[in-house]
Amino acid sequence: MVNFVLVLPSSHYKIMKAQLRKIHPAFGSSFSVRKYDQKDSFTESVWHFHSEYELIYISGGSGTRHIMSHISDYEEGELLFLGPDIPHFAFTKVFDSQHVKIVVQMKEDFLGNRFLDNPEMENIKKLFLRSKNGIAFKGKFRHLIGVELLRLENKSPFEKLIGLLNILEELAITPEYESLNVKGFTMELKTQDEGRMNQIFHYVQDNFTESITLEEISKEVNLTVPSFCRFFKRMSHLTFIQFLNEYRIAHACKLLQQEDMLITDISASCGFQTLSHFNRQFLKITGYTPSHFKENKPIVKMLSNQVVL
Repeated sequence: MVNFVLVLPSSHYKIMKAQLRKIHPAFGSSFSVRKYDQKDSFTESVWHFHSEYELIYISGGSGTRHIMSHISDYEEGELLFLGPDIPHFAFTKVFDSQHVKIVVQMKEDFLGNRFLDNPEMENIKKLFLRSKNGIAFKGKFRHLIGVELLRLENKSPFEKLIGLLNILEELAITPEYESLNVKGFTMELKTQDEGRMNQIFHYVQDNFTESITLEEISKEVNLTVPSFCRFFKRMSHLTFIQFLNEYRIAHACKLLQQEDMLITDISASCGFQTLSHFNRQFLKITGYTPSHFKENKPIVKMLSNQVVL
């Protein structure tokens, strides 16, 4: 069964800091291709984001997608295409010596500022737009693409480029995909804003179990309350209170699914001052009462605070 909820580190993780990662292609390349296997420690769950588009293939095993406003499980491998500046975790939780992971990362303009405007690139341009909501590819198609990705490793820089363009075209035209609908929180980072958004993430992660006022969080990043509210809405497309409530409810969903705790205790541990407020927010964000969610662990898709079954 696949469960879709808002993303948050599960309760057994230590609280993670959202890390800005700088991606550097190898010499002679305009994009990055990396292969990992069992000996590489890429399974640690680290919340990070970067300005590159990212194509991820995992040849087998099972795991959980943690992509900001989305959590879901996958089995028998994975093929994802994510747009830039979407906070996400590592994806694999069961990984053995048979399986490998390929990660391709590229800037939108990795072939030039106007390259995607060429008519031959129309399909790939649309793929890049769709990727900003997150894309998961399905069925045998994902493994056919995986084989092509694995072949990139030993190719010359020119052959890698041609191979990547062929792969992107195949991804663009296949019907074997689903949108992960993570558009509720995609950052529009500029260099001068990166530090401030990291400060906000860190503060929420460290303090979401307690009351956080607009005055407190605004002071944390040296802004007035009105300036902070405008800044956060511009960056995240959410109000800070919406983000904080969704963050807390995400944590509550994980506890309801994984922990044997009373709902009253879960409410308090997620930073809600009253049980009634917790119940209202839970119903508003998930479409379920906490007790129904705990008993049934329903299949839920979250899309901009609306639930689609």
